Order: sequence, then structure tokens, then C-alpha cells
Amino acid sequence: SHEKCNVTSYDIMAVIIISVESFAGMWINAFIVFVLCLAWAKKKSFNSNEKIVLFLGCCRFWYLCITWVYFFLSILYPWFFYVHPIPQLFGSVQSFLNCSNLWVSACLCVFYCIKIANFRHIFFNYLKVKIDRIVPWLLLGSMLLSLVVCILVYDITNEACCNNLNSTARGNFWKRSIRMDEHFFPVFFITGFGFATAFMAVIFSALLLVFSLWRHKCKMQTNSGKNLNMDAHIKAMKYILYFFLIYSINFICLVLTLVYATKKVNPVVFLILVFQYAFPAVHSLILIFSNPKLEMTLLRTLSCMKCKVCMR
Repeated sequence: SHEKCNVTSYDIMAVIIISVESFAGMWINAFIVFVLCLAWAKKKSFNSNEKIVLFLGCCRFWYLCITWVYFFLSILYPWFFYVHPIPQLFGSVQSFLNCSNLWVSACLCVFYCIKIANFRHIFFNYLKVKIDRIVPWLLLGSMLLSLVVCILVYDITNEACCNNLNSTARGNFWKRSIRMDEHFFPVFFITGFGFATAFMAVIFSALLLVFSLWRHKCKMQTNSGKNLNMDAHIKAMKYILYFFLIYSINFICLVLTLVYATKKVNPVVFLILVFQYAFPAVHSLILIFSNPKLEMTLLRTLSCMKCKVCMR
């Protein structure tokens, strides 16, 4: 028989908070995917920015969906994860979606840097001309790297769990106390390296944008005329800085997740989870408000929803 799960009020509160964040993030990213797909159906074409944002919206929607299911089941039905190979599958799929989320968002930041920043270096000019052709390869590379991490995580997790296997009379369930041993250090190293690489790409892109804007501002101070591109530069810089800030917070939370991976559930771990679940929703909102088409569609949608509520 299945072991009974003692659900506390703390667990219920955690499930409610994480569920609200997850469903809000899923709704926001589903909205982005729907609007972009509708636009593609009308004009039969996609620019590079829309390709990255669409891909990112899909990754984040499924990431929030899978991780919410994992969190919900691990709190209320923990015995569900004693059956082989459910833990390995959840871990590998989560790793794939999380890496895809981080890498594609980093690609978006790099794309903005190449498109907006202005440098005279021959390599940078080459990237600016070829960036539209490079974007599909960047997305494909991100998926392949995430797939490699997914396979490695599944293999390492499966080996570690099998070494600690302690089946019951029927052989269906695993022992609860599977300890994090030396088998999991490669997983920590691989995921940590992926997080750090994506974060370095974001830092480098943000610094280049800051330097480009500062130099452009200095040039504008010498001219008496008003350059309309200046406002666009400042607006884009604000959004990229917002992204850099929340990406930094998310990176810190990811590192802390690796640090506290072997610890039992505590308020620090729960706080880390809250920030991690908030990242896909908050950054996607920034993407919506940085895109006039998405922003207008969102405002119209909210206005229609408000009118229907008032009519009732």
C-alpha cells in the first residue's frame, strides 16, 4: 500500500503560492505564443526577434507546466516518484526546459545587443549583417545543448538512483532516503557551467549596450539637433537593464538551488523557488511591454475582460 503523506499547512501555502505564480506565468507566455502565431498566420513571415520570443514563450510555458506538476506531486503525492523511471524523466525534462529557457533568453539579449549597439569593428559589423541568418542556428544550438544536458542528467540520475535502489516486496517503490552522493556532482557541474556561460553572455551583451549608449549620448551632446533614435536607444537600454537585473537574481537563485540541493525543505529553499517561478513571468511581461504590438494586444484583451466582468 502507498505510504500516507502528512501534508502540513506550510505545504498547502507553498502549493498555493507556487500555483499562482506558475499559472500566471503560463498565461503570460501562452498569450505571447498565441499573438505571435496569429501574426504569423496573417503575414506568413517572422522576423528574428519574433522567432526568439516565440521559442522562448514555448519553452517557458512547458517549463512552468512541468515544474508545477513536479512540485504539486512531490508535496501531495510523494510516493508517485518512487516508481521507476518517473524521477529520472521529470529531472531530465526539467533540465532540458530550464537550459532552453536560459540559453534562448541569453540569445535574445545577444540579439538585442547586436541589433542596437553600434561599433565599427569588422566582426561586429559582420554579425549585424548576418544576425538574421544566425538566429535559427543559435536556437538550434541551444536546443541541442539542452538535449545533451537532458541526456546526461537522465543517465547520471538513473545510475545514482539505481545504486541506491531499495525495492519493496513488489519491487515498485524506491526507498525515501536516496542520498545525494558522488554521482550527482557531474550534474551540478554541467548545470552550473551552463548557467554561468549563459549569464556571462548576458553580462557581456549588457556591458556592450551600456558602452554603446554612453558613446552615442556623448555624440548627441555635440549636436544641436534632436535625434529620434536616442529615445529608442534609451527605451531599449532600460528594458535590457531590467532583464539584466532579474536575470542576475535568477542566476543567484539557480546557484543557491545547487547549494541547497542536498538540504531538506526549509524557508530558504521555498524563497528560492518563489523567485525562480517568478522569473519566467516577470521577464515575459518585460518583453510584452517592450513590444508595441504585444503591449497593445494585451491592453485590449484586459480591457475586454474588464468590460465583460462589469456587464455581469
